Amino acid sequence: MRLVILEDYDLASEWAAKYIRNRIIQFKPRYFTLGLLTGSTPFGFYKKLIEPPPGPPGNVTDLEAECEAFEKKIAQAGGIDLFVGGIGPDGHIAFNEPGSSLVYRTRVKTLSKVPTMALTVGVGTVMDARTLLHYAFALYKAIEEGVNRMWTVSAFQQHLHTIFVCDEDATLELRVKTVKYFKGLMHVHNRLVDPVLSINDQ
Repeated sequence: MRLVILEDYDLASEWAAKYIRNRIIQFKPRYFTLGLLTGSTPFGFYKKLIEPPPGPPGNVTDLEAECEAFEKKIAQAGGIDLFVGGIGPDGHIAFNEPGSSLVYRTRVKTLSKVPTMALTVGVGTVMDARTLLHYAFALYKAIEEGVNRMWTVSAFQQHLHTIFVCDEDATLELRVKTVKYFKGLMHVHNRLVDPVLSINDQ
């Protein structure tokens, strides 16, 4: 697990953007969205990254079938190479709210607020990705405590290639030793973004 700590939000965002750009240039990926509220565009579309997403084809009538089709498309693409997401203040990822199973696949998820239903990748689907990149707020529970389904992001402790990117303010609840350790590794983390690749490099 890597924790990339930068001075402020803008620098953290810039680091993450450089990392994503390099990965896109290196791997020419296809993309999937991580979840949609029901009643909106189905999230099972599959296009090359440089193509615009398709327009709304209307509401999906069989939500379970849409979830199964989405998982199949991920498998047909060879899996997810890089999963990029944010972490909610309560430690949730995608629509996997506190209490969600850490092994669920893509599914219909009942939500605690309006709207009350969404399609979402499950934590199990996310954990199958080869690399996880997340902009982090709920770091204490994600890094310094054990794996806990009330903080679904804590499952990332068990992933071989997790990268949390944050600003200084997000580290305030972490132990000083934890922050010093990860800051001491910035020269290693920066090798992931420097140099910034050009599309002409490939």
